[in-house]
Amino acid sequence: MMDWTDRHCRHFHRLLSRQALLYTEMVTTGALVHGDVARHLDFGADEHPVALQLGGSEPADLAHCAKLGQQWGYDEINLNCGCPSERVQRGAFGACLMAEPQLVADCVKAMVDVVDVPVTVKHRIGIDRTESYDFVRDFVGTVAQAGCRVFIVHARNAWLQGLSPKENREIPPLRYELVHRLKRDFPQLVIAVNGGITTDGQVEGELAQGLDGVMVGREAYHNPWWLASWDAQFLGAPAVERSREQVEAQLVDYMVAQGRLGVPWHAVARHMLGLYNGLPGARRWRQVWSDHRLKDRDPREVMALAHERPQRLAA
Repeated sequence: MMDWTDRHCRHFHRLLSRQALLYTEMVTTGALVHGDVARHLDFGADEHPVALQLGGSEPADLAHCAKLGQQWGYDEINLNCGCPSERVQRGAFGACLMAEPQLVADCVKAMVDVVDVPVTVKHRIGIDRTESYDFVRDFVGTVAQAGCRVFIVHARNAWLQGLSPKENREIPPLRYELVHRLKRDFPQLVIAVNGGITTDGQVEGELAQGLDGVMVGREAYHNPWWLASWDAQFLGAPAVERSREQVEAQLVDYMVAQGRLGVPWHAVARHMLGLYNGLPGARRWRQVWSDHRLKDRDPREVMALAHERPQRLAA
């Protein structure tokens, strides 16, 4: 979700679900050790609960960045061991770390030793064409001994050569049964599943298998209204009655406030383009909000233009 789940996206998603745990885009240790910490870590108080996802493979650097994350108020520190991109591989982190479970364990222990918030790991079920369950079982067992109690498992292998990141989300087959086996073999751990989940029925089915959670990425981004039902349906919270247009108006207020800080409204609006997905008039609505000829207009005016007839949007 690099370049997708920034703080503006998370603010939007929090308007839809008050309870779901939100994750940052992956932030590399180098960006925090050598870059602008505030730019990478600043977030709004309304985003809680929110986890900081780190990318890195040096225990000392990860410990330093985990401490920063806790100081900035994040509720969880997550280590990415699932991203297959070549750029991430060149940095010797992401999915390629699964080949070095003891190094991952050392990284986790270094972070656990310096923070009080949970340290979690997101990973794949395997790398390249290694499809043995033993591989992911041993990885989880080794890392758990270092103090990790939460594993978010993308139920696909990561092919480190020959596939693009997009293809890595589509071509390696989904094998949810391996995640179910992990939960049976490690009942004391929190095991959540990720990958290819797009419907309520799938979420309910995975929870019925005994899993502790479900992570949804691209479907939540492209079909964000789905999040509006989660609090009541899955998270034991009262339903919040709201319409799409009310959520849009709230985000427009946020755009206005961010504009005073120098943030252009289209940097926020790009995250909500799926809000009316599947409804009549959604295409024109997206076109208005995507029209950079309107970039100097007040976002309240843009919203009014987006809802002008002949478009009709049912909330």
